[in-house]
Amino acid sequence: QVQLVESGGGLVQAGGSLRLSCAASGRTFSAYAMGWFRQTPGKEREFVAAIRWSSGNTYYADSVKGRFIISRDSAKNTEYLQMNSLEPEDTAVYYCAAAYGSRWLSTWSYERGYDYWGQGTQVTVSS
Repeated sequence: QVQLVESGGGLVQAGGSLRLSCAASGRTFSAYAMGWFRQTPGKEREFVAAIRWSSGNTYYADSVKGRFIISRDSAKNTEYLQMNSLEPEDTAVYYCAAAYGSRWLSTWSYERGYDYWGQGTQVTVSS
């Protein structure tokens, strides 16, 4: 079992920045990849960004490309999401996720590509 704990959410004005963290613990951590999704009330969870753990290759949703940066610290088993130029439309609960297995290569932007999820952290961007 793997436990994922997000932190770093909060309230920020439009144009501001936040950095989310996701610390992984539990079984020997050797995730194939990790990602971030977000969800607003009444909507499905949507993909934000992902990173392949071994290579550091990154993937982004078009809506955040150029504004958000995903990274990881392998020594700390932690991934990060640096969010810049935040917009009110970025308001959501943000979830981190971990994937085990190569199926992620074809499902990296879908929930089904991930095996473990954090509890979520609220990000609110005021206009």
